[in-house]
Amino acid sequence: MRSSKSDSGFIVKLLRNVVLVLFLVIFISIVSNFRNKQSPTESALMAEATSSRNFTGVFIRDEQVIKYSGNGVLSYNVSDGGKLGMGSIIAEVYTTDQQISINSEIERLEKELSILEKIQNPGTLESAQPLSLSASIEENFRNYIYCRDMKDYDTVKSDIDTLLVQMSTYQIITNETTDFNQQIADINTELEILRQQSVQPVETIVCEKPAYFASYCDGYEEVFSKNNLSYITVEQLESVTDRKSDDNTVVGKLIDDYNWYMAGIVDNSKKEYEADKWVKLRFEASADTYDAKIVELRDEGNPHETVIILACSQFNQGLVQHRYERAEIIQGTYRGLRVPREAIRFMNIAEEKEVSADGTETATAESINYKGVNILKGEQVEFKKIDVIYEGSDYVLSAVHDDDSSYLALYDDIMIKGDD
Repeated sequence: MRSSKSDSGFIVKLLRNVVLVLFLVIFISIVSNFRNKQSPTESALMAEATSSRNFTGVFIRDEQVIKYSGNGVLSYNVSDGGKLGMGSIIAEVYTTDQQISINSEIERLEKELSILEKIQNPGTLESAQPLSLSASIEENFRNYIYCRDMKDYDTVKSDIDTLLVQMSTYQIITNETTDFNQQIADINTELEILRQQSVQPVETIVCEKPAYFASYCDGYEEVFSKNNLSYITVEQLESVTDRKSDDNTVVGKLIDDYNWYMAGIVDNSKKEYEADKWVKLRFEASADTYDAKIVELRDEGNPHETVIILACSQFNQGLVQHRYERAEIIQGTYRGLRVPREAIRFMNIAEEKEVSADGTETATAESINYKGVNILKGEQVEFKKIDVIYEGSDYVLSAVHDDDSSYLALYDDIMIKGDD
């Protein structure tokens, strides 16, 4: 009898253990399946994006071509983009390149002599003190670095000359150098020899009005003028080539003012561009950006080929070297929460709306279809609205609404896949 009871108890314990093991296996299976079916998530993080498009732009300015006899070699007195006053000398004509080289060397030596004489000036030496001069050198060097980084090359040249005078003066007053008398005497001797070899120009080209100068001419000066802005067509813009005039009588051209236009062809089928809107332009050959205003959008029946006209009032040497350039229109930089495009869902949400009828306030429910995402909070799925401020190829940026918990927030776990 005892053996029978003992066997019975053992079987009961065995069955109980088997049942517990089965329950444990089922529980583990359910949890595992639940986790496997969960959507992968991605944290909502801040990101930046720039809205821009590339196009080929054609420069449009009021330009006047300047010519000469064509006999001789040109020596320019002004660089491209330089400003000229009435009566200023644009260029001089010499019979040979050697004569131009002699004049250039005379100019270089005269500048060097002027600097040395300024250093040797008794007034400069008497007023110089090592401590104040050292501080001044440091300040001018910082200014030189700043102007170099800002590409203000005219000021850079002036700063170099100032630093040369200050550093040479410092050498003299600290007895590192006695004087520069020998260098001054050598330069004067060399100048005397070169001046005997120099000749007068056979022709001088003078500016007849205040203007900016460019040596680049291409034959489009009259075609692409401000007066012809309203008549520029897609076909005309597509036919432009970046050529340089082969006319050997051309000196260059005068540009009336620093205001210029650019025309190009853009795809405006999505109405991305609007008249009177400010944008930035960046050119392929330069990292600088220029503020520009869209003054006109004109299509000839095809919104994918819309003529865009932009106006700009920033001017420098780099903008007069070509007729057209590859450019980038930058509409803005956006910052928001990055949302994968595949995670976007839509949901109808009923919202109460107060309506006043004959002075009586009533509340009605209105269903609004919102764009948003599903987020995971623990094991709960919630729908959060998004406010799209920028659309990329595979993502969007959503504005941050810290004061409204119904919108997506920073660090929310966005569900990439899963049931709506």
